[in-house]
Amino acid sequence: MLIWKTPEDINAWTAANFSYDKARAIRLSETQRAKQAPLAIYTPSEFFDRKSGVCVDLARFGVETLKQIDPDSKPKYLMIEFEPIQIEENTVRLHWLASFKRNGQLYFFSDSKRPGQIVGPYGDIQTFIEQYQRYRGRAIVAYRELPSFQKQQRARAITKA
Repeated sequence: MLIWKTPEDINAWTAANFSYDKARAIRLSETQRAKQAPLAIYTPSEFFDRKSGVCVDLARFGVETLKQIDPDSKPKYLMIEFEPIQIEENTVRLHWLASFKRNGQLYFFSDSKRPGQIVGPYGDIQTFIEQYQRYRGRAIVAYRELPSFQKQQRARAITKA
């Protein structure tokens, strides 16, 4: 029986089991989402059974699993928006990974571009973003740490008449 207690435990499983699903990535691209109903993001148990997916599937697995085994690490999603690229005529710009805190420092993992690696410590997210942009060789135009991978509704301003 697997008993995970740390991000390193999750990461070891990911390194040994994860495979990237390019067809799913194309299906989740902006172009395809505009044409048809979006695919659901795998739940952690679906991901565990399939052992494949895309960045947001892996990030969800990392964040939600870590919330269960070590909530004090404050796991979050990191959504990165790159300058868009075309893959087989489909626009791709978003990338997801997971962050957590340990001893006041930030760490990042569940990254489909380097599964099985935990990077850190970082004193702040901006330092990581600058390093990650160089690592990926793609310009990052925006990023956000989020509590969920699901699209957030924007708050509307209320004005009194």
